[in-house]
Amino acid sequence: MKNTECKLARAFMSVPEATIVKPRETPHSIVISGVGGQGTLLASKIIGGAALKSGFDVKVSEVHGMSQRGGSVVTFVRYGDGVHSPVVAPGEADTVLSFELLEAWRSLPYLKKGGRLITNTQTISPMPVISGAAEYPQNILEKLKQYEIEAEAVDALKLAVEAGSARAVNMALIGRFARVSGIAEDIWKSVITENVKPFTLEINLKAFELGGNFYCINTGTNRLN
Repeated sequence: MKNTECKLARAFMSVPEATIVKPRETPHSIVISGVGGQGTLLASKIIGGAALKSGFDVKVSEVHGMSQRGGSVVTFVRYGDGVHSPVVAPGEADTVLSFELLEAWRSLPYLKKGGRLITNTQTISPMPVISGAAEYPQNILEKLKQYEIEAEAVDALKLAVEAGSARAVNMALIGRFARVSGIAEDIWKSVITENVKPFTLEINLKAFELGGNFYCINTGTNRLN
């Protein structure tokens, strides 16, 4: 394997203490963004379910968008010792988990200073771009480097295809988040098993594991910088 290619590390390898999500009295707030058809709503259900099984109070809310194929979708997940509202205000998200690169860029205002962005590198042109009325923004990954955030780029589509289905992008990204979530691996797998169709379970669990094992991008690091 060339040095410029991504490699996989041992499953749920040790992560520096500072990078682990630790929900406190102040809930951990997640913004999940993507395009309809990518499984963002299922992802929010699984993340919320895993947090609930871990003993946290959980609130999940779809805030805007159209879940049919092609529309922009944003959901909130908040969990901690006590959650009184499902709403995540701009500048308050601890994590943005994005299924598409432009949606990551659009969701950036939600992220707090020092927060974590995990984004798929996949690009899906919205209707204004398809119609020629607008251009897809260029060099988004490079632009992200100017922000004081922990930004990670994952070729989740590649991992999903490796697992057996391009539709498993959501599970690859959940796997990446799970690695730093502080929630036990067996809880994640249990919730996935409860929420996917039995004939897709093997593929979904494989994608989850590949996402959890993802360690680097083309720069040789799992960060953008």
